[in-house]
Amino acid sequence: MFKIAIIGAGSAVFSLRIISDLTKTFKEVEVSLMDINERRLKSVLVLAKKLNEEMGTNLRFRTTKNLEEAINGARFVINTALVGGHEYLERVRKISEKWGYYRGIDSQEFNMVSDYFTISNYNQLNLFLRVAKLVEEKAEKDSWLLQAANPVFEGTTLISRVVPINVVGLCHGHYGVHHIVETLGLDMKKVEWQIAGVNHGIWLNKFLYDGNDGYELLNNWIEKNKYEPKHPFDDQLSPAAIDMYKFYGQMPIGDTVRNSSWKYHYNLETKIKWYGKFGGADSEVGWKWYQENIRTISEIINELSNYVSENPRVKLLDYNLYKNFLHVDIFKEEIDSIINPGRLSGEQHVPFIDSIVNNKKQRLIVNIPNNGVIEGIANDVIVEIPALVDSTGIHPEKIEPKLSERIIKFYLQPRIVRMEIAVEAFLTGDFNLLKEFLFRDPRTKNEEQVEGVLNEILNLPENTEMRKHYLGG
Repeated sequence: MFKIAIIGAGSAVFSLRIISDLTKTFKEVEVSLMDINERRLKSVLVLAKKLNEEMGTNLRFRTTKNLEEAINGARFVINTALVGGHEYLERVRKISEKWGYYRGIDSQEFNMVSDYFTISNYNQLNLFLRVAKLVEEKAEKDSWLLQAANPVFEGTTLISRVVPINVVGLCHGHYGVHHIVETLGLDMKKVEWQIAGVNHGIWLNKFLYDGNDGYELLNNWIEKNKYEPKHPFDDQLSPAAIDMYKFYGQMPIGDTVRNSSWKYHYNLETKIKWYGKFGGADSEVGWKWYQENIRTISEIINELSNYVSENPRVKLLDYNLYKNFLHVDIFKEEIDSIINPGRLSGEQHVPFIDSIVNNKKQRLIVNIPNNGVIEGIANDVIVEIPALVDSTGIHPEKIEPKLSERIIKFYLQPRIVRMEIAVEAFLTGDFNLLKEFLFRDPRTKNEEQVEGVLNEILNLPENTEMRKHYLGG
């Protein structure tokens, strides 16, 4: 028996994926579900207990709104919390657009439209650091912090430099490789692949099929096929992805396709040209689709929780239970991953825990300090790479072949500069660093625009502490 704490457990779909994976991996685990939203927490608890019962496992659940209580004595802490939720991000975006920054100021690099906190994220990074320090003080000896919430790149780099704990960032963007393989009609068992880069900035440096160059098969597919997205996030083989591949020499994977270049994002018409009819996930159309689906899934989860509470004999593993909700494609996909007893959800958190606890050596994609793995990147920068994980820790693969020079010089190094500005601004409270971030933005016309948008964001009620940090008083 050991303890796992899930911070931000009210994020129902993610939490249920983790709990579902735990029931398929461990017989006895104590799970502390922490969130400040009591209603969401209750819904997750009801469904978690039901899954536990039907899977015949002995997971023990506790809920709390107290961060310290959740982390106390934990061997693993999974942080998935988003301070302020998407509602805060939308408030920041609205202010940003008012000042001439189409789709917001929180860019990663070049794209200028990302929904991945970079400079309006003081509260988020502050929580990351608070969680990390509590892990150091209250968690079990040699415990692990599994960083799931964005910004994984900034957050995991910050924690690894400031707090002496075991920390790893985990994401699922590398499944873009699987999407390519499936689209090409290949057998995944015959594929040898490797990705490398930074979170939401990873590239397919190795792609072999049955020992031969898989890129030749990809090139043939590109010549003969036209891309049609099924939904806004279906961008792995979009014109933007292929254009990036031709420029950088290796294929961008996962959210890297979204974090592309400003040339793909000038306006909705441009987005549609490069990402298809929805304009990609970050367009006003695509993001609205995402928000509506998330809202619908949240409502369905609450409805299911109430139904299970009132009908204790109902079976969560009975697919018929969900027949009234299967018209929502994204919900159907989630339920398939959660209630299928024969496979894990695809999240790496429980496999990572399994490797550490049970010495089950597995190949996972992890975010850890570079320490010489990718040439041309500083040792203390967090990189996303494949590694073997077992009870002795994380053992990175050698990145071979290397990432292209263009990826290192023109994509990763500028992205790292953005991260460094964001982390140093957070640590020092230097307002000029936030301004410098925006002075490099092609949408900026003058200093009044920069100071105007930042001051309005800093004056939001939830940003009182952020305002004091950067402006004093």
